[in-house]
Amino acid sequence: MDSLTQIVLGAACGEAVLGKKIGNKALLFGAIGGTIPDLDVIVGSMLYNNEIDAMLFHRGFMHSIVFSILAAFGLGWLVYKLYNSGKRLNTTTQKDWILLFFWALFTHPILDCFTPYGTQLFAPFSNYRIALNNIAVADLAYTIPFLLCMLILMFFKRQNKKRKFWLKLGVGISSAYMLFTIINKVYIDSVFESSLSEQNITFHRFSTQPSILNNILWYGVAETEDNYQVAFYSLLDTSHQFSDWKTLPKTRDISPNDFKDLKCLAWFSNDYYSVETLDNGDYLYKDLRYPLVQTRSGFKAVFNLKLYETEGRLDMKPFAPEMDDFKFTMKALWERIIGR
Repeated sequence: MDSLTQIVLGAACGEAVLGKKIGNKALLFGAIGGTIPDLDVIVGSMLYNNEIDAMLFHRGFMHSIVFSILAAFGLGWLVYKLYNSGKRLNTTTQKDWILLFFWALFTHPILDCFTPYGTQLFAPFSNYRIALNNIAVADLAYTIPFLLCMLILMFFKRQNKKRKFWLKLGVGISSAYMLFTIINKVYIDSVFESSLSEQNITFHRFSTQPSILNNILWYGVAETEDNYQVAFYSLLDTSHQFSDWKTLPKTRDISPNDFKDLKCLAWFSNDYYSVETLDNGDYLYKDLRYPLVQTRSGFKAVFNLKLYETEGRLDMKPFAPEMDDFKFTMKALWERIIGR
């Protein structure tokens, strides 16, 4: 999920493990631990000159169970050696710090697995990307109550029982909301499958996921023999069917057999994609797992990658969503969320 959410969850882990012993410093170290897996964005850019390789490195090994264990022991040992001195001598144990970093590191990829992006939890033994698709990468209803509870907690002394109350409340509210999104996902899948039948669409497979910042408006994409059928459904719609149907061509101007990099992108997108040739000879790759967004010039795929050939490989230009008017897009999103 987004960085703020991971910081809050990491802080909660720090509080749960070491809050009674070191107070608000546990929140800080937990937040640091919860941020570390996403540093793979920086590490990837340092390791690879190719932007596709760097992008695919994200949510790879540094989001795995193996990394969580190894990094927890390494960071736990290091921080304990640095912290256990002076007035702080023997106030904590090395085991405390290992546990703090393990839970902060481990809960990060677990939370990411619920989003649509895909997380290689079992790397390096498997490159399978877990994506349960029940919550958006950023969801205010999950993050804000959790954040408020952690902020309130900070104003109480480390031995005060109210810290434990606010910690439990924050974890409880966020967990209850996550459970709601899972149940909602099961319901939405049934609605989309019913809607496909109602539209007489014969499909090979389908996928649904919530639109950004909420769990009310959902997007569905179904793959047919020749194209993709996409539609939207809000829990506030008067009709219990997906609507706003659009047909997206299954464009394949180049093949994964032509470029290994395209094969990797197709794996990244779970084969929900199209790629077309631009006027200048470059290519436009559209990841169709993600909801289309409404712009002044019509609906567009938000995850567009501009690819170009270089030295027998594909590379991509810096990613930038094509929104001609952000305010217009957000207004359109809100109007669709509240139903029709």
